[in-house]
Amino acid sequence: MTLQQLIVIMCGYLTVLVVVIYFTRPALSRIVGAIAGGAAGGCLLLVVFVLGDVCGLWRGSLPSRPGLLMLFYISTAISSAPIYLCTWRVARRFGRRGLTVFLGGMALIGPPRDYLIAAKYPEWVVFTPGLAPILADAAAYVSIVVLGHAVMRLVAGPAREDKLAQRP
Repeated sequence: MTLQQLIVIMCGYLTVLVVVIYFTRPALSRIVGAIAGGAAGGCLLLVVFVLGDVCGLWRGSLPSRPGLLMLFYISTAISSAPIYLCTWRVARRFGRRGLTVFLGGMALIGPPRDYLIAAKYPEWVVFTPGLAPILADAAAYVSIVVLGHAVMRLVAGPAREDKLAQRP
């Protein structure tokens, strides 16, 4: 990954975060919780990425320079924060059942997304053939979302106790 690619990706996800913040109307504590969840999810993503490479499920390369690796981590934290704001609204409206359906959706959507990225950018990641990488990728998505949502809940409290922020 080049510096330019990382900056473009981070700006795109930052835009998505701002749009999701606008539409979900979270309080400041919920935004902070979502970003904290993104930070935790980003750590888990790095571990999963390296672990999958070591286990032979995929072959990928993280940025080798510390500055690029930090930018990669920040962009993964920013990219997952909107997901946690969505899980907050789902939990607020539908409870545990809604979260379970959301996690199932992430398990179904995540691997095809990653395979499309791998097809477009094979220098980033290449998946080995078979069912194991698909299942591992789906489990990684579910684990990252569960961890991030739990961290957001620890920081900002349960979803049902939140009041929505008022629009000016």
